[in-house]
Amino acid sequence: MTLIDKKGWLRYLFRAPVYLYHWHLGRLLGRRFLLLTHTGRRSGVKRETVLEIMEYREDVPEAVVMSGFGRESDWLRNIEAIPNEQVVIGARRFNATHRFLGEEEAIVVVRNYESRNWYVVPIVHWVLRRLLSWDYRGSESDRRRLVRQLPLLAFRPRS
Repeated sequence: MTLIDKKGWLRYLFRAPVYLYHWHLGRLLGRRFLLLTHTGRRSGVKRETVLEIMEYREDVPEAVVMSGFGRESDWLRNIEAIPNEQVVIGARRFNATHRFLGEEEAIVVVRNYESRNWYVVPIVHWVLRRLLSWDYRGSESDRRRLVRQLPLLAFRPRS
């Protein structure tokens, strides 16, 4: 049995934000999180993933997220194989398109995220150390290495 058993309470806890969106309460999460609906690349089944928004760009509009498990994240592999994703941010739902951020743009996003969220930086660094398997400390060289390992993507409404 894994830590997150399919019927275990911990799974429900981690999926709580998904339920908020299902109950039309996504606005409680504001522009801090988004709900990504994507299609399984092998199964064809609709899947849902809640991702933290690292930066929201009002003028575009565009929401930048990080793939915390790198290029092997199922949601990332799914949207690359079948690019028909839908996104919900707050109460706004749209068919989306995505793009990968370039290295320099991604570094700026990470730097700004750490600056805006200074109060949780120790927790973020601790989590990143576990995900990356190396001692992330938030230096410029660490950020460069981070964005090479964990890609940043931007979602925007499909035109």
